[in-house]
Amino acid sequence: MPPITHITPVPQCQDLFYATNNPYQVSGPRGFTEFKYMEETTDLFVRIDFPGVTKESVEIFVESKMKKAVFVFGEAPNEPAHEPSVRKFGASTGLVCDCCKISNVQCYLGDGVLRLILSKERINLHGPSSCSYHLIQGYNPEVAGGHPFAHLRGHIPQGYRGTDPLDPAFTGPVIIPHPSVVEGPSSAYEAKQLSDGGLFLRIDMPGVPNDQFTVAVESDGCVTVIGRAPQAIYDSSGREYRGKVAIVPRGYDDRRIKVIAKRGVIRLIIPPFEDMP
Repeated sequence: MPPITHITPVPQCQDLFYATNNPYQVSGPRGFTEFKYMEETTDLFVRIDFPGVTKESVEIFVESKMKKAVFVFGEAPNEPAHEPSVRKFGASTGLVCDCCKISNVQCYLGDGVLRLILSKERINLHGPSSCSYHLIQGYNPEVAGGHPFAHLRGHIPQGYRGTDPLDPAFTGPVIIPHPSVVEGPSSAYEAKQLSDGGLFLRIDMPGVPNDQFTVAVESDGCVTVIGRAPQAIYDSSGREYRGKVAIVPRGYDDRRIKVIAKRGVIRLIIPPFEDMP
């Protein structure tokens, strides 16, 4: 029997991926990150995709001098038998105004998504306050297409009030490597042909709980994976992922597929057809 084959992701519509951060995402907020200015509290909400990262590995540092920047790091373990290395993530966010400093950081990690709530306090009580209009800036339309910082684009060109998770800048023909991966594979998926003809797959679907993954073999022999990520904390909405990831012979029993789902990552070990009883 021929080996189990991987299906490379294809754009969903008119040669464009719905979200350039993940080839399997089909709905919900796009981008590796989401920023939101909370009008009621003046806190800042930040959502960063850290697929596979464990809670015990997360480290958070507030820049000690000006207290305007927050640095976060985390590590995602690998499946030693099939993946060459762990993945290490690092990202930063913070304030760009001159009138405030970060006073407190709340961190929530779940299902491969890191969420931060940054509280701030005034340091310049006599000068005018412009902090409510400064969350993320620096959008450059000339480099947004493939630049890792394209995900920082805001509701208006200056980036005031946060990011627009449905911005068309997040749609395109090319998937962008995860800009927060500082060591290890930065792609949203990995495929490895096994020596016995089987197939190993690692697919990032950040935000999806362990019990919200579905794996099925369709009548045409395609293995389809679906993941549903619910809205959490201040996310703009939930997300859905869907894709055909492999081809198996007709009559293949999907109960033989080993599924490992945890921390917003699903791994499949698909044995060859001849191993089935």
